[in-house]
Amino acid sequence: FTCANHAITCGSGTDALLLAMMALDIQPGDEIITTPFTFIATAETIALLGATPVFVDIDARTYNIDATKIETAITPRTKAMMPVSLYGQPCDMDAINSIATKHNLHVIEDGAQSFGATYKGKRSGNLSTIGCTSFFPAKPLGCFGDGGALFTNDDALAQKLKMLRVHGQDKRYHHKYIGMGARLDTLQAAVLHVKLKHYESDLKLRQEVAAKYNLALKDKFVTPFIQAECTSAYAQYSIRVTKRDNLQTHLKAQSIPTAVHYPIPLHLQACFSYLNYKEGDFPVSELIANEIISLPMNPYLRDDEIAYITKNL
Repeated sequence: FTCANHAITCGSGTDALLLAMMALDIQPGDEIITTPFTFIATAETIALLGATPVFVDIDARTYNIDATKIETAITPRTKAMMPVSLYGQPCDMDAINSIATKHNLHVIEDGAQSFGATYKGKRSGNLSTIGCTSFFPAKPLGCFGDGGALFTNDDALAQKLKMLRVHGQDKRYHHKYIGMGARLDTLQAAVLHVKLKHYESDLKLRQEVAAKYNLALKDKFVTPFIQAECTSAYAQYSIRVTKRDNLQTHLKAQSIPTAVHYPIPLHLQACFSYLNYKEGDFPVSELIANEIISLPMNPYLRDDEIAYITKNL
């Protein structure tokens, strides 16, 4: 589906990120550049390996990492970059990969929300050294429990990843690496095998739902900006509004569910206080965190449901 040479399934999107860094031999003290405006697993996995997440602010239109700000964050300890394809849209991968080549860095795409999206005609997951995704039920392609996958065109990395997900085992009871138990459950694999056959049509339906939202809301709100070279998997349909809490309360009263992805940027989370970031360090991330709100999004939203939601906005 991604056209990558190798797809390695695993237990979750979080496992995928951990396995990717383990395969690239990320060590304690290494630095990984990423975004503060994402789900915590992105930076959490970096910290779990003893490495240091180094945050770079986001682009105000796409909400993805701002590639023009990356090079100033690179130090002699930087080993990799982990861009996040937030809400389903890939990052500016040409710029990111160019920086990686210049500075001899690895790129791990956190594509937990963007399976099926494209950048210049190539699928998310097949845009960097290693691509990761999640099959958590809330994701565009979700199983019935949890699951994830990694994608790479590097034969040696693929072989190492397959061993790492089974406790570093190269043959039964012979362990080449320190690994982990991160296999995809057979039941979840069976579910995904069936759902993948219908996923292309589901993607198109998601994009059609987003287009209907855009048409109804473009003059009232800041709607998602999709770059010309990208398509989005629309894991979320998120708009910006200055009085978000008031809007959430109003929509809840009309039985319209909403969510905030994400209310507190990672640099302001208590668990990352040891990094010594402070409020104001990443102003775009902080602004978007205060204004973003996600509306109902799934491939099967009916026109009357979309009309009801948009009428109440």
